[in-house]
Amino acid sequence: MTDPAAGVYRVTVRGRFDGLDERTRARLMAAVDEHDIFVSAYTVEGTFTYDRKLEFFNLRYEVRLNGVTATEKAAADAGLLEAEAFLTTLGYGFKGLRAKVVDMATMWSDDLG
Repeated sequence: MTDPAAGVYRVTVRGRFDGLDERTRARLMAAVDEHDIFVSAYTVEGTFTYDRKLEFFNLRYEVRLNGVTATEKAAADAGLLEAEAFLTTLGYGFKGLRAKVVDMATMWSDDLG
């Protein structure tokens, strides 16, 4: 049986690259086509997208929460923590992280008005 308080959220974390050295820039540019916005999806692991300017980036997460933790704020916090861990682990300097959340339950709502 599904927990009625469970939630599935799409979390988009946006930010700016900051302080990238030439080696890191070259590594990002070598993979830029694999990180195009048009080949991205919302996944539990996250999808990393950026363009050739290497100025801004997006990370797209599917966040699943249960019980009292199933709130948009909790989903945003989870996405931000994942993004920080991802960027830090890969050595990508960043600033200005912010998260936008969509509660997927609202996508299937019968209330159109």
